[in-house]
Amino acid sequence: MFRSTLLATTLLALAPLAQAACGGTATARSDNDVYGQAGQDQGYSAGFAFAWTTPTVERDGATCLPGLDRASRWLAWGPGTHRNLVLSFHHALYTPTDGTRADLIADDRPYAGTMLFGIGQQVRDANRMAATHLRLGIVGPSAKGEAAQDAFHHLFGRERFRGWDNQLRDEPLLQLAHERAWRHQPEPGQGGLGWDRIWFAGGAVGSPSTYANGGVELRFGKNLPDDFGSNPMRLAGDGTSPVLVSPDGSGWNWHFFASLEARAVAHEVTLDGTLTRDGHSVESRAAFAELALGVVLSHGPWRLAGAHYRRSREFDGQREAPVYGSLSLSRRF
Repeated sequence: MFRSTLLATTLLALAPLAQAACGGTATARSDNDVYGQAGQDQGYSAGFAFAWTTPTVERDGATCLPGLDRASRWLAWGPGTHRNLVLSFHHALYTPTDGTRADLIADDRPYAGTMLFGIGQQVRDANRMAATHLRLGIVGPSAKGEAAQDAFHHLFGRERFRGWDNQLRDEPLLQLAHERAWRHQPEPGQGGLGWDRIWFAGGAVGSPSTYANGGVELRFGKNLPDDFGSNPMRLAGDGTSPVLVSPDGSGWNWHFFASLEARAVAHEVTLDGTLTRDGHSVESRAAFAELALGVVLSHGPWRLAGAHYRRSREFDGQREAPVYGSLSLSRRF
């Protein structure tokens, strides 16, 4: 945990220096099942994410990262007049329900830690948006999931989970993900109050997970941002999509969001196990649904968001449906 947190904190600290001549937005996010429901220390137990989004430029224009920009131009797949580039980092850990057992719990999900680095191109044309992200990383002991959870539990005086010797073995991860979104926004009313609706559909192919997804997000609030969603679990969520209208930086703005997603899953490494090495796995379900409810507050260059997630069961025999939460903080430069 300390290594990944130190890395992300260092990137966050250096971002303003790098962005002094570049601009852009830095976002740090913490996910934890403790935020969702007391006593549910299981499933997607915790995660930390960091993203840096470059300013929006015209489709044929250059971003402020010329080397990465040229190398990743092939990711800008889809119609659009404007685009931006996203660099991301995500460290996550997954655990079974009973952390007191040191033996392998055959009927519960494997212990697993994942670490993923990503680069994405996002293109937009008026009320349409397409996001394509390439992610590389690792699952297994090298991802330091055990160290992350032990450090967090020690900090808050909680019992350490004893079954990490049974975690998934090291395997490199590679994934290509794509999502398209369509936004409908009526004219706002008095005081800037308004609502919008965002339909989205996409999928991913790779060793972390292979899936197809679709859903809808609804938002209501004051001076809604000119982006394509506030759910950070989606591609181009968390306000990272290209914008054509600068945000209103005067006073406080706010909005609520509700997102419903359905996902058909062909492979999920933290449930089905690694592809190249034998190990623990469970009988994962072919599909699940997730409901997200959240609130976003913004003032000037700052943005604070919190969300609550409820997901249907992901594998046969799962005792409780997953519940977790997220907190994120962003700053524009």
